[in-house]
Amino acid sequence: EWLNRSHIVEWWGGEEARPTLADVQEQYLPSVLAQESVTPYIAMLNGEPIGYAQSYVALGSGDGWWEEETDPGVRGIDQSLANASQLGKGLGTKLVRALVELLFNDPEVTKIQTDPSPSNLRAIRCYEKAGFERQGTVTTPDGPAVYMVQTRQ
Repeated sequence: EWLNRSHIVEWWGGEEARPTLADVQEQYLPSVLAQESVTPYIAMLNGEPIGYAQSYVALGSGDGWWEEETDPGVRGIDQSLANASQLGKGLGTKLVRALVELLFNDPEVTKIQTDPSPSNLRAIRCYEKAGFERQGTVTTPDGPAVYMVQTRQ
């Protein structure tokens, strides 16, 4: 259901890609559960689910993603808040900061990267507030993206 909400559809596949529950289960669930390199999370606030996040090992992620990556310690992240009413309140930044802290608890993680659309100014600002730095624009299988990173301190 969350993938069909307007504030998510805009950045995750577009209007033509509004998936049904069966589509999501068929397309995403097997790959997430079968890959040790992808870790899904449900963000909670006061016992209620407020968003989805995932982290993944960038090296060898396949399908045209991060083919130049050679460092096994690099993790990629993606996330979204469930409700449009939650936007603009700092929850996204808190979610990203918590995910970064969790990932850097693993001493093998060297860098965390993300790749918002150049048009997704809200996401770019969220990542900047969470400590990510812009490294330029890259071409991904989804199109142009702002490559943003945070390295272990």
